[in-house]
Amino acid sequence: MKKVTMADVAKLANVSKSTVSQYLNKRYEYMSEETRKRIAQAIEELGYQPNVIARSLKQKTTATIGVIVFNMLHMLTTQVLHAIEEECQKRGFHVIICNSDDDPEKEKKYVNMLLAKQVDGLIVFPTGKNEEVYRPLVEERFPLVFVDRMVPGVEVDSVLLDNFKAAEMAVDYLASHGYDRIAIVIPPLVAYNVPRMERFEGFRIAMEKRGFVVDENNIIAVTPALLPEELKKRFAKPERPNALFAINDLALMGVLRFVKETDIRVPEDLAIINIDDVPFADIYTPMLTTIAQPTFSMGKKATEQLFVQIEQKRKEKPRVFRFSPILKERTSIRRKDK
Repeated sequence: MKKVTMADVAKLANVSKSTVSQYLNKRYEYMSEETRKRIAQAIEELGYQPNVIARSLKQKTTATIGVIVFNMLHMLTTQVLHAIEEECQKRGFHVIICNSDDDPEKEKKYVNMLLAKQVDGLIVFPTGKNEEVYRPLVEERFPLVFVDRMVPGVEVDSVLLDNFKAAEMAVDYLASHGYDRIAIVIPPLVAYNVPRMERFEGFRIAMEKRGFVVDENNIIAVTPALLPEELKKRFAKPERPNALFAINDLALMGVLRFVKETDIRVPEDLAIINIDDVPFADIYTPMLTTIAQPTFSMGKKATEQLFVQIEQKRKEKPRVFRFSPILKERTSIRRKDK
């Protein structure tokens, strides 16, 4: 069977080849609605399939972006990915998603693989340890955006939660309802993990503003897997916390496993608040008070900034975009007014 060409589509639609090309590249500015309909009908009738490889070589674009995440299990990751995919689809771009498992070596390999595939840009949830990988990309002005974290020494557009405000929001809400033994539940502190360090620092500042002491008694810094056992040890002591602030959804899961394995009642014996509005928050018993990240807006902004770079419209220096947290009041905290 003879291969259908762009010329065949143009002939059937009674337009020029250049008009069909403009249509395929979604440049409709000087094209009437009737012309668009005729071209679309001709493409469908003839079963025309554009030669993607030829088009990418001619236009020096693959209409593909790479996304590297550090943990596919995070709610933040899946929700931000949804927004990225939707924004790229609007522009006719495809997305390749890679999971680094928070491993700098895997992250490095994925960056190299995606560059070899000639993606037009990268959106990365970085491990924070690959400055030497990203610095050359910045120097070459390769389109690059960081999400959730940043890499020390590498200045690129970055989209993050206002982590200080989120931690302060948690402490202030608990304190306003009478809780005075507030403990933070956090993975081990490491300098390269920006949101973790910012949330801890926000917690410390907010506690000190309230006149609360911050010491080893109210800092529970272990991996989520070890968290239930560590909490059992902490709660065996006389001066145990009456409120827990989990810094993300994975820390929350460790807290909930601990509650399930003990006779502690929420909120009667213990209040719980966490960052990340998990899907089961409003069906768990009791319903979980959370601090939500505006994940869809964050993903949309990251994609928009990437396309500003791809289209070479950037005129200013790279910026850090901070998004405000949103308190979702539910019943895992005993409210004073109840």
